[in-house]
Amino acid sequence: MSINIGCKGRSETMVTEQNTAAAIGSGLVPVFATPYMLALMENAAVNALTPYLEEGQGTVGTHLNVSHDAASPIGLKVWAEAELTEVSGKKFTFSVRAFDEAGPIGSGTHERFLITVDRFLAKAAQRKN
Repeated sequence: MSINIGCKGRSETMVTEQNTAAAIGSGLVPVFATPYMLALMENAAVNALTPYLEEGQGTVGTHLNVSHDAASPIGLKVWAEAELTEVSGKKFTFSVRAFDEAGPIGSGTHERFLITVDRFLAKAAQRKN
């Protein structure tokens, strides 16, 4: 598998009552929740890598270092962009940024690791024993 530095992914959604801080308990106000912003950033990174994966491969997120800098009210479109900045063996490092229709709302870095899905799931299942 050959993945070029600079490949990009994007993910978007609308701020609804269901993805607010108040709805999921990460705060008390009806604005886009930080955990949902993080998930949007991860999804953008997944979207950047997916075209390069072989059958049976996947990636898992292992690290996020992100700031959430602005509140997005219900009714705004929000999106995240991820750009691959480094590849080190099976580790992929991304620059991630999130926006709403008024401008930037968050940024940081995100790391993902390449996995073989069957092997990964088998190892995870062993944790139940």
